[in-house]
Amino acid sequence: MNIIIAGDGEVGFYLAKSLTELDHNITVVDPNSELLKRLEKETDLMTIAGSSTSPKVLEDANVGSCDLFLSVLHDESINLMSCVLARKLGARKTVARISNTELLYPKHRDMFRDLGVDEMVCPERIAAKEITNLINNSVATEFFDFSSGLLTMYLIHLEADSPVSGHSVKELVQNHNTLQVRIVAILRGGQTIFPHLDTTFQQGDLVYLISRPNQFDSIKRVAGKTEVSIKKAMIVGAGRVGRFAAQTLEDKIHITLFEESKARCDEAAGILNKTLIINGDATDIELLKEEGLQNTDAFISVTDSSETNILTCLHAKKLGVHRTIALVENTGFISLSQDIGIDTIINKKLITASYISRFIVKGDAVRSKWLSGTNAELVEFNVAKHAYATRHTIRDLSLPQGSTIGGIIRGNQSILPTRDTQIEPKDKVIVFALPKVMDQVAKMFG
Repeated sequence: MNIIIAGDGEVGFYLAKSLTELDHNITVVDPNSELLKRLEKETDLMTIAGSSTSPKVLEDANVGSCDLFLSVLHDESINLMSCVLARKLGARKTVARISNTELLYPKHRDMFRDLGVDEMVCPERIAAKEITNLINNSVATEFFDFSSGLLTMYLIHLEADSPVSGHSVKELVQNHNTLQVRIVAILRGGQTIFPHLDTTFQQGDLVYLISRPNQFDSIKRVAGKTEVSIKKAMIVGAGRVGRFAAQTLEDKIHITLFEESKARCDEAAGILNKTLIINGDATDIELLKEEGLQNTDAFISVTDSSETNILTCLHAKKLGVHRTIALVENTGFISLSQDIGIDTIINKKLITASYISRFIVKGDAVRSKWLSGTNAELVEFNVAKHAYATRHTIRDLSLPQGSTIGGIIRGNQSILPTRDTQIEPKDKVIVFALPKVMDQVAKMFG
């Protein structure tokens, strides 16, 4: 696939590096020549220094033979204009990163599609939605619904007192024969493990599992988790993510929002009705204590500084806050943040990559999710009528190493597959796989 990425910073840089692992032809257009030099040192990508709103620059990037044009600059107006130009110059599909959620309304989406902008993604809005979902579910570190919740992926952190620590997957199945889940992966020390029956769970493991929604109480019991009702939350940072999250949550729980910038406080006050907004430095732990940090159920830090978000979440955890969520933009900090006890990591690069991934993976991908702390990906595929996978049981599919099938949706029925399960045309199949084998897996369903 010929892909052009227009960026002006780390999001474009991250996407470019990630997509090279999938063997696509990537060209990066960026006004920052220093960033391009860094990218050239680390990859063999083609790079062009210049503005993506310049027809000549786009033609130099060979936009006429481009299968997918991604514009992920910080300025949404440049992204939209770049996509319009790219489409007019021959790009087959365009995706723009935006910040104004008003543009996501159906009538505005249709208007921009007519102009040549096929898709729009707002990472901040998706991040806020993830935060809201996590507040409503105080047990899972991360979760993701497939087919309107017929199946759900949960990420569960095994604490020291978890009943399954020290036991194998086989023992879990034997001792809890009513538990209907499929263990698809374990993240341990930054390494992704595709478990077999003899794999033993260890304290500190992050366990990815897929289950039906009616199994959640059983999952909590087996993992030794206690769900806490979230009634009070503190949010640090009144940027887009913080404002969107507060706006969604303030009608349900008590929100206190901290922001050091007076201008951002004023902006937040214009859209928030029930949130207490405090103009102050959230790294001042005494200030947080004065505002009741020790009596708070959830602490969410989403400032522009990953270091601040990690530090304040650790202080909150030390004071007994049940749920901590940090926006960590430095991907190198993600595993470290999980290892030192922060409950959930939000990363806008991964959010953007998840949205874009379904346009890149071969086959008919419905949804995709890039996961924190691992380079593996969850993808939901539609199974074609004459697909290779429909002619074999899962046992005989010869799935490549580094992949597993986590679940199947058949009409309104959810299936947790075994090795003897037969995949059928029109099924939706949920696959957990490393990037290097995802295209190979996708061909089985197309």
